[in-house]
Amino acid sequence: MAKKTHVKVRLVPESKPDSPFFYYVKKPAGGEKAKVKLSAKKYNPETRKHETFVEKKLPPHSK
Repeated sequence: MAKKTHVKVRLVPESKPDSPFFYYVKKPAGGEKAKVKLSAKKYNPETRKHETFVEKKLPPHSK
C-alpha cells in the first residue's frame, strides 16, 4: 500500500469547538508542516460570519 502523504483533519470554530459546523481539509502527513496546527478563516453559517477555524483531533476510527 502506498504511503499516505495527507491526513484528513477537521476544522472547528475556535470560539466554539463543539459547534455542529466543521470543515474537512487535507494536511500533510509528514515533514515540518505536519507539526504546525492548521487554522483558517471559514464561513460559519451559525453566526453568519467568517471566523477562525482550528484543527480538532478526529476519533481514531475515522482515519
